[in-house]
Amino acid sequence: MSGSDPKPRPKPGPWPPVPEAAPLPPSSWAKRTGFRPKFSGETNASDSGQITLTPKPRDKQPDPHPDLEAGRARPPPAPSPAAAAAAPSPQPQPPPAVNGTEAVVVPTENGRDRMVKRRRDSDGGSGGGGHQKKDSGHGANGAGHTDPGSRRAEVVDVLPTTIVEDDGFVGRHSHLKYELRDSPGLVPIGLYGFQHYLSILGSLILIPLVIVPAMGGTYEDTAMVVSTVLFVSGVTTLLHTFFGSRLPLIQGPSFVFLAPALAIINSPEFQGLNGKYNFKHIMKELQGAIIIASAFQVLLGYSGLMSIFLRVINPVVVAPTIAAVGLSFYSYGFPQVGTCLEIGVVQILLVILFSLYLRKISVFGHRVFLIYAVPLGLAITWAAAFLLTEAGVYNYKGCDVNIPASNIISDHCRRHISRMKHCRVDTSHALKSSPWFRFPYPLQWGTPVFNWKMALVMCVVSIISSVDSVGSYHASSLLVASRPPTPGVVSRGIGLEGLSSVLAGLWGIGTGSTTLTENVHTIAVTKMGSRRAVECGACVLILLSLIGKVGGFIASIPDVMVAALLCFMWAMLTALGLSNLRYSEAGSSRNIIIVGLSLFFSLSVPSYFQQYGISPNTNSSVPSYFQPYIVASHGPIHSKYGGLNYFLNTLLSLNMVIAFLVAVILDNTVPGSQQERGVYVWSEPETARREPAVAKDYELPFRVGRLFRWVKWVGL
Repeated sequence: MSGSDPKPRPKPGPWPPVPEAAPLPPSSWAKRTGFRPKFSGETNASDSGQITLTPKPRDKQPDPHPDLEAGRARPPPAPSPAAAAAAPSPQPQPPPAVNGTEAVVVPTENGRDRMVKRRRDSDGGSGGGGHQKKDSGHGANGAGHTDPGSRRAEVVDVLPTTIVEDDGFVGRHSHLKYELRDSPGLVPIGLYGFQHYLSILGSLILIPLVIVPAMGGTYEDTAMVVSTVLFVSGVTTLLHTFFGSRLPLIQGPSFVFLAPALAIINSPEFQGLNGKYNFKHIMKELQGAIIIASAFQVLLGYSGLMSIFLRVINPVVVAPTIAAVGLSFYSYGFPQVGTCLEIGVVQILLVILFSLYLRKISVFGHRVFLIYAVPLGLAITWAAAFLLTEAGVYNYKGCDVNIPASNIISDHCRRHISRMKHCRVDTSHALKSSPWFRFPYPLQWGTPVFNWKMALVMCVVSIISSVDSVGSYHASSLLVASRPPTPGVVSRGIGLEGLSSVLAGLWGIGTGSTTLTENVHTIAVTKMGSRRAVECGACVLILLSLIGKVGGFIASIPDVMVAALLCFMWAMLTALGLSNLRYSEAGSSRNIIIVGLSLFFSLSVPSYFQQYGISPNTNSSVPSYFQPYIVASHGPIHSKYGGLNYFLNTLLSLNMVIAFLVAVILDNTVPGSQQERGVYVWSEPETARREPAVAKDYELPFRVGRLFRWVKWVGL
């Protein structure tokens, strides 16, 4: 009977049976497209632009072969009537994860399923209340399978409308308290605007505290420059939110300009100058270089060249370039902290404690320790240093901190004078000597001096600044706006940043003005994306700049505390730069090698230029932490053209320039798919004009856009 069985028996398999390997959870991009990586290891790619879906997800199944070029999923073939009758009733398919937000289906009491959207926050808190969220995703943006045990720690927001729009685009419902065009009222806007600027305070005030003493300026000069920085930052932020990219991004002195400014300050022709004349002369040289570089950036933006330049700027280029900016100042950070370890180390530990260990603690619905980590750490350390100073810990008999070190005879005082100078908090007289009212005005330091070799260095740096801003535009738009900006809006923002740097050069803040990289982190932490809040905070900043005592108070921060805060800020800048890799396939060997080579050569090549021709026993009047910036006088490039030698030796000693050159060449010559490279996807102009939400996000106010309709490359 067994031989009459028509069905052949299956052959026995190996014993013991090999367990089937569990598939790796796909990341957000893989979920949408069905992509399976060919190399080992699941990639954590995520989307960087627009996302398209089939308009009817309830009646269609995901297509394993989507149309990647068109950006939309191909409609699957319609099922036969017999198959449709035999098939069970379809369940609603949730849309894919978008920027860390995953749509799920929750059953309701009436038996119907309702779409909800769950956003995972990497900071571990919602920011708006005591609810905590836990990131358990596998992908870079939190996309992937969720641990069932973490569902209690997630915030679930019910969407008021369908999650798929008529044209197939997925709506970006943000987790922010207030989004781009929200205007909750004057009092909330004022409070949130002030909070926004207070959380980013370190990026605004620390650069003047470094460059003014390096130029030989007094405490009074530092107070004047700080007030000018506050004024220019407020004015340029208002201009950018009205006529630039229109994103809620604070403008100010960027760390991108700090290294070239220090290189110009330590130029050989300025070594023989002393005192106040040295400060004013170098400031005028910096003003001239910044004005010329700003004019180049205006041309780059408003001519439409930036739209073409965007084709070679991708996350794999932005990440190592911005990371190199933070890493380049390692020789200044902790060596300055070491001049008074008990103050500097406590400052660093407090900021780490507030920003990491206490970041989930909410007070009245606000994560105060995470948002105000820098101001709180500074206030506590400053108060402790004041108590130590008043208690006489840093008093030494017969020693006076106001006497120059060269005039001190006693060995006892020479041994302790450095400790007295850096640990005491009463060595600065900036607060007492500052007036109550002072209006910053253009050309307050004199007529700018234009030097072509310094201007060329700043022109190259303005390109790096534009690369930094491109990354900030894209990341912030995914947080606060309905769509990423168009290439024309990006060009318009870069052009206005050039105009802002012209203002910075005329007023004289020592650096150019650009979008601060820390904006993205501040928006994510404060949950405040309202454009009106940033504009209100800019107005408050302008008013504070008119009070001279505010600048004097900031100028009184001891040097060791400034260095400790800079250690944290530069580390944050490095991490924010590398975070751009979340838009690419970070697990790809191609991207790993490109980023690794860019970072390594950004440290090694400048080190060769900085150490060339310097013997170990060379005595220099320049402090050790400024030694990397005197390369123009001893670099390896020697030709009969002195200006060319200065330009090349200075430029190739800048870490960010080397990182940018290596990354942009490799990323645009090594083969790789768009998904692997994480190419930035900007909104199409036609789509932006068709969608009212995008037009309201980026169109110019006061009908200004109508006057420039013919300039299509700088608008929607």
